[in-house]
Order: sequence, then structure tokens, then C-alpha cells
Amino acid sequence: MNNKIKKSLYWFILLQPFLDFYWFYNPPLSTILPFTFPTIIRIFAVATLLGMFFSKKYHWQKIGKHWWIIAYTIVLIIYSALHIWHVKSFVSVNPNDYGYTTTGEIFYLIRMFLPIVVLYITANSNTEKKDFVRVIQSLVASISITIVLSNLFLISLMSYGNQFIQGNIFSWFSGKRMSYFLLASKGFFNFANTISAILFMLLPLMLYILVTQFNLINVILYIFQSLAMLELGTKVAAYGLIISSAIFVFLYLIHHFVFKNIKINNYAISIIVLGTLATGLIVPFSPAIQRGNFEEKITELRSNKKNHIKSHKQVDVSQTLKEGLKKHSGKKREKFLKNFFAKYSDFYSLNSRFVKQSYSYKYDPEFWLEIIKLPVQDRMNNRLIEQKMLNQVLKTNNNKLDKWLGISYVRETNIFNLERDFIAQTYSLGLIGMIIFVGIYLVILIYAGFKWIINSQNRSFLNSCLLTSSSFLIFSSYYSGNVMDFLTATLILSFIMGYLLKSLNTTKKAA
Repeated sequence: MNNKIKKSLYWFILLQPFLDFYWFYNPPLSTILPFTFPTIIRIFAVATLLGMFFSKKYHWQKIGKHWWIIAYTIVLIIYSALHIWHVKSFVSVNPNDYGYTTTGEIFYLIRMFLPIVVLYITANSNTEKKDFVRVIQSLVASISITIVLSNLFLISLMSYGNQFIQGNIFSWFSGKRMSYFLLASKGFFNFANTISAILFMLLPLMLYILVTQFNLINVILYIFQSLAMLELGTKVAAYGLIISSAIFVFLYLIHHFVFKNIKINNYAISIIVLGTLATGLIVPFSPAIQRGNFEEKITELRSNKKNHIKSHKQVDVSQTLKEGLKKHSGKKREKFLKNFFAKYSDFYSLNSRFVKQSYSYKYDPEFWLEIIKLPVQDRMNNRLIEQKMLNQVLKTNNNKLDKWLGISYVRETNIFNLERDFIAQTYSLGLIGMIIFVGIYLVILIYAGFKWIINSQNRSFLNSCLLTSSSFLIFSSYYSGNVMDFLTATLILSFIMGYLLKSLNTTKKAA
């Protein structure tokens, strides 16, 4: 790959955090065109990269030998056609069919294909290690510095809302503690979960850079990244900071004592140990821990109110429901339930958005009647309710092909983004589509791990960190969701995994 293509690829990857700014995805910018500006820019950029890549004759000759690439592309095209054909016809209780449009669904499939193109181009590039390191440093800097400085000057958006935070990191330790909701900050980015997963993925690589190129700049980048992960206020970021550091040190020791292909950098290890100790002292005051404690208290409180110390008003609500169900049937029962949920859904600890917007009680009150029979812990478990809503949509459509070809991304997200990647895509794309579009990353990760195991030359410290980094993003996408459908995360993942594939079988000496 010539320098022009390489530089274009690097700048495209470096642009990703800035294309994830919140304002691009919300009015007025999001309503100017049918699709968001970042997606249009990404499609144009990837198409340009692909054109530049295949403008070289030897790349055409090379792809002819890669039969699996041709086969994958054919399968992808056939699946996409079948998916669009299948999801066009759908039976639902929602009069607007959950906002489905064929154009929106085709656009989504194109979006999902972009990272795969970047992965292939990167894997077949001659990217040098020094260039890869600079890209990782720049990504860490652009994301972390944005979060830390916007937090410091109180201009950051809330991680759990779209207003500005009310207190910075110093407010965590003040006498009067604010709610985690007002303190957790995501900088100017769109989704806290997505940025948390990206920083979790980048941390092993940043630590690798720190121990192999120990200098003041890398120490500062590590400190900024640690602070950013704490300030985000998500479990993935806060716990990921500790988990990633521990796993990295373990890998470091394995490569030093077992594989004997890296020397211990005492200064770097001291910085990591001190950073981990500082993290341990700060974490108890962080928004992530505050949120966990808050949710536990609310669950306990509401459980007690239901099972032991019900207020008079709540007893009246339960009695109202019991008497209404006994008194009404048919259309009158349906009308009664609609009125009941309009007034009293909050008493059952139900997410208001779920009941009134995602899968409205107005169209299927009987579903919500079954939901309020669940224990309070289950009713407050958003992921469980999200899945139950989607299962009800599948039940209403009653089409066996939904399992294989999905119900469409547009429908699923207009109900609610299931916060469990891979399972979410099984609903939107079906089992076949999930394997083709997101399962492919897991397949590549397993393949790379196998190559790492069977060939000692592949067991460089850098390759170990690349494998760990990719694993972290895939794990966090399953744990927290809102990752694999978002191009900021998958394009950076594709760049890292592409470099990993390129690096395999080419490591001739110790890192």
C-alpha cells in the first residue's frame, strides 16, 4: 500500500472520535439530511479508500487468491437482499410499524459493512509499528483530553443525560455529595457506553506504549486516560480501568519470565502500580460506584414497600387493579388497563419510556399487565424488559424467518436499543445477519488467538496486547451494549484487528 493510502487511512481513523460528537446525532444537525453527517462522511471516505486500494493492480491479483473474501461478499449480498425482502412485511400492534423504512434499513446494512472494508484494507497494508503507535496515542489523547478538560470546566455532557454536568471531579470529595447523575461526564460524545468500551479497548495498547516507550508524554496520556475512564461513570470504564491494568501486568510478567521476549521497565511498572493504587482510592467516590449503590438502595426500598411496608396509596392501587380486572372484560377491560397504566405505571417501578414510548401500553396493555406481576428486581432490570418487549414483537409477527433474518434494525432501535450486543443483532438482523456482520469479529479473534497459540513467533508482547485489546471491546459490547452498531467503536476495532492480522506470522523478533 502506498503512503497516500496509508495516510488517508490513518487520518480517517483519527477522525472517528470527532464524528461521534453528540450534536451530529441530535436536532438541528441530525434533521438537515435524511442521514447523519458522520455516516455520510464515513461512507464517502471508505468508498474513497476502497477505490484507492483497488486502483493498484496487485491488490486485484491478491484478492483473486483470497477465495474466502469473494465467498463472504457473495453471502453478504444474498443475505442483505433476503433480509430486506423479509422485513418489509411485518405484523405489529404499533400503527406506524415502529417507524420502519426500507431506505433506513439499507443504509444500516451499508454502515455495518464499512468496518469490514477497513479491516481488510488494514490487514493488507504495510502499516509500520511506529505509525500504528502514533494513531493509538492520538486516539487516546483526543478522547481522554476532551473528557477531562470538559469535566474540569463544567462544559461536559452528562453520561446519563444530555444536559451539562453540575460538578467536576473535585466535587466527588466535597462535603455535600451530588448525585452520580449530575457528575458522570462523557465530554461531547454521543454515548457514554460506546466511549467507555473504546477506552477500555485502547488501555492495553496505551500501557504497551508506556512500557516500551517510557517518556513524559506517554505518562501524561496514561494519567489522562485513567481520569477519563473514572469520570465517565460507567461500570465498563471504571472497572475496566482496574481489570485492564491487572491483566496487562499479568501479561507483562508472563512475557518476561515465561516467553522471555521483553525486559521489565521498572519506571513504567512503578507508574502503573501507582496509577492503580490511586484508582483504588478514587473509585469509591466515583459516579460509577455511586450509581451502583443508588440502584441497590432503590431496589431494596421498592422491594420492601411492596412486600413489607406498603403505603396506603400503593395498597389502593393494587386494589384498584384487582377490582377493575374482576369488573371488566373485552373492550372495557382493555380501556380500563390503558387508563390504569396511564395513571399508575410509576408505582410498579417501570421505566416510563418503555411503557409510554418503546412498546406503548396504548397498543398492548395486556403485555404490561404480565410485566407488573414480575418481582420488582426484574421490573427494574432494563435489559430484561427490553428483551421481553422484543420477544412480544416477535410473538405478534409470528414468522419463523424472524429467527434467521431478523425484524430490522430500524424497528428494534425504535422500540429500544437492547443493551446487549450480539443478542441485539440477533433480533435486528437474525442469527445469520448477526454472524455475518458482528460475529465475524469474534471469528477473527478466535482465529488470531489460535495463530498466537500454535506459532511461537506470533507470541510477541504487542500481539498479546492487540488480542487483549480486541477481546475487551467485544466483551464490553456484550456486557453493556451500544457498541457494535456504532461506527466510532467498530471502525477503531477494525483498524486494531486488521493490524493484528497483519502482524501475525510477521513477528521476527521480540517486541
